[in-house]
Amino acid sequence: MSGDSGSKSYKVVTYGCQMNVHDSERLSGLLEDAGYVKATPAESDPDLVVFNTCAVRENADNKLYGNLGQLAPAKTRHKGMQIAVGGCLAQKDRDTIVRKAPWVDVVFGTHNIGHLPALLERARVEQQAQVEILESLETFPSTLPTRRESAYAAWVAISVGCNNTCTFCIVPALRGKEEDRRPGDVLAEIEALVDEGVIEVTLLGQNVNAYGSDLGDREAFSKLLRAAGRIEGLERIRFTSPHPRDFTDDVIAAMAETPNVMHQLHMPLQSGSDTVLKAMRRSYRQDRFLGIIHKVREAMPDAAISTDIIVGFPGETEEDFEQTLHVVREARFANAFTFQYSKRPGTPAAEMADQIPKAVVQERYNRLIALQEEISWGENKKQVGRTLEVLVAEGEGKKDDRTDRLSGRAPDNRLVHFTRPAGPVRPGDVVTVEITYAAPHHLLAEGPTTAVRRTRAGDAWEKRQAAPAARPAGVMLGLPGIGAPAPAPAAPAGACCGD
Repeated sequence: MSGDSGSKSYKVVTYGCQMNVHDSERLSGLLEDAGYVKATPAESDPDLVVFNTCAVRENADNKLYGNLGQLAPAKTRHKGMQIAVGGCLAQKDRDTIVRKAPWVDVVFGTHNIGHLPALLERARVEQQAQVEILESLETFPSTLPTRRESAYAAWVAISVGCNNTCTFCIVPALRGKEEDRRPGDVLAEIEALVDEGVIEVTLLGQNVNAYGSDLGDREAFSKLLRAAGRIEGLERIRFTSPHPRDFTDDVIAAMAETPNVMHQLHMPLQSGSDTVLKAMRRSYRQDRFLGIIHKVREAMPDAAISTDIIVGFPGETEEDFEQTLHVVREARFANAFTFQYSKRPGTPAAEMADQIPKAVVQERYNRLIALQEEISWGENKKQVGRTLEVLVAEGEGKKDDRTDRLSGRAPDNRLVHFTRPAGPVRPGDVVTVEITYAAPHHLLAEGPTTAVRRTRAGDAWEKRQAAPAARPAGVMLGLPGIGAPAPAPAAPAGACCGD
């Protein structure tokens, strides 16, 4: 880096899945190691803007080029400003980005995020755009510096890449084949995080429960859950996103028998129709999926299960869609991330016949939303009267200041808003509350807080708040929120957008 880099500000704009959020934490860590500081909200023209992109949604490229267009005047008036584009869309479009937006300085892919500081410096010295896209992973992202937003909760990547060939998903082509981290490396990272005050971790992978395929151990994931469960001070373990094909009984047993593995599961369905699942190249069928749900509920009756569903996949008939509604009724998901199918260039599904008219897709989507809203509300009503331990969160309750409440997550990841206690409570602390009201996407505890447990995580948050503001956090961290789905997005959610 040049000598004046210590005063340079940066902003990371993140699109897409949890893997992108986690990658953005790495990007922030790399930049801060190189001397950058995060731009303040009031800073309209930071010295560096990094877009970490997603290639899954239909309008991903339009959104990126629109934002790049808005930055062109800023770059003209701000001498020395740099713009970088990384992530899945950069991996896919490569030179197209610089051709359409020649004011971009750096384009980098999913496999070489560690090169960003060097590429920025090279672009500055050579005064021309640097495009570097590697075809395979050079360094596992978890070996790179990280700047995490949360003092109490953290992502921990256990694998990258995906070996599936779902016809609607381009992510495996962009992130490559699955590569697993050694269990000892994963556990060492968790232990280090716990030493820093973290009390909740989410194990992250494109297909998290396929962990072990690269290691030659089919039970590696359940063993990893149990081993993480023995780490002293780690209170909550989650993981996302599994694939029904690889979800085995030993994982269910590990979840049920390991006290700090939460009874929460995100299990992507995509469609309830065997015909559509076959066309999607999803290697399970309705009976297999519902069988997993039954086994999970048998072992953990209190489990909250969420899912991803695509509406309007090519060739989907009304009968096929009714099968999806049937599975939704049978599974009674706590919540569902629902998406309208749209073509993505480079995927087999984009070339399939019988693309469904938009009006038909919209009508089916509306019916699915209405059904799932009813079920989510019914499942949440079962929580009324229960006493829950809630991990106090930061930024989860958008109306907290107006309502004099705080917000956090129950063990099953339901969002809980609760009356602010008389004494001090910090993000990372744990409160005990009684649920008095349920809405489709949140719970409410209107009575007094039964107990407040101050934690090491709260101490860590407090320490971070007291630290100098010169090196603030990089990107937001957290699980997908429980709320009304966004209108008509185009692809499934989850750690890998194709799960």
